[in-house]
Amino acid sequence: MKATGGALTVSRRRRFDIWDVLIHLTLIIASLACLLPFVHVVSKSFSEDAYVIANKVFLWPAGFTTGAYAKIFADASILRSFYVTVLVTVLFTLLGMILTICAAYPLSRKQLKGRVVLTIIFTFPLFFSGGIIPEYMLINNLGMMDTLWALILPLAFSSFNLLIMKSALTNSIPVSLEESARIDGAGHFRILWSVVLPLSKPIMATLALFFAVGRWNAYMDALFYIKQNTDLRPLQLKLYYLVIQATESFQLEATQVSLSNPEVLKASCVVFATVPILCIYPFIQKYFVQGVMLGAIKE
Repeated sequence: MKATGGALTVSRRRRFDIWDVLIHLTLIIASLACLLPFVHVVSKSFSEDAYVIANKVFLWPAGFTTGAYAKIFADASILRSFYVTVLVTVLFTLLGMILTICAAYPLSRKQLKGRVVLTIIFTFPLFFSGGIIPEYMLINNLGMMDTLWALILPLAFSSFNLLIMKSALTNSIPVSLEESARIDGAGHFRILWSVVLPLSKPIMATLALFFAVGRWNAYMDALFYIKQNTDLRPLQLKLYYLVIQATESFQLEATQVSLSNPEVLKASCVVFATVPILCIYPFIQKYFVQGVMLGAIKE
């Protein structure tokens, strides 16, 4: 019997080890599937045109050169678009966080009458929306066409982020802390500023990253609403037009410097637009992980 029990234990351990290896192997393959394409793009952006045309660039630059980046920084319109994108992203993230916090805090408090009905009203746009045409007509009637507000106001409030923030505040902020602050004479704004926000840094960092990355990568709304004022084109929209022009004429907009291969220009523009987000993420990674778990698990 002892031998049989030992054999079962060994069999279970082997089975567990096999699944453990399969899980790790799956994670490694998934990570490489995300990492290798970006490494390939970076390699192309630092390679000479001849090697890219000959498809000899894979995971390491061939004929290392920074000529494509020099041409990007020489184009004043791209730098202007980068500035517009940074400005819009910062304003959009700040406004989105203010709206989300101001809506999630009262909805997370049980003393608010009708909070269930209000929550349903806020979540209704997650399932139904007016569509692109009514939204375009609304922006046009409000006089926000060809303005930065067309890129900031329409998407500044997110019902999805509101639900995450509301769930996090409900599950992570003890009612006793709020009651103690109220006994000391603190009002709702004081409680929100001195008690709730300091304890909500992980979820706030998570939602701020959602807002910032979503706005940084968006270009469809700018394609619809920024028509005549080309100075207000964000970076992603600029890259969209740049890719089209590079495919057709192989040259940067507003310059007369042509590239022999548009793929080098495309790769360098992708890296140029991605690096800022990659530089920011490591500083808020620990808050991001905590915030995702905080908003998803009820203790």
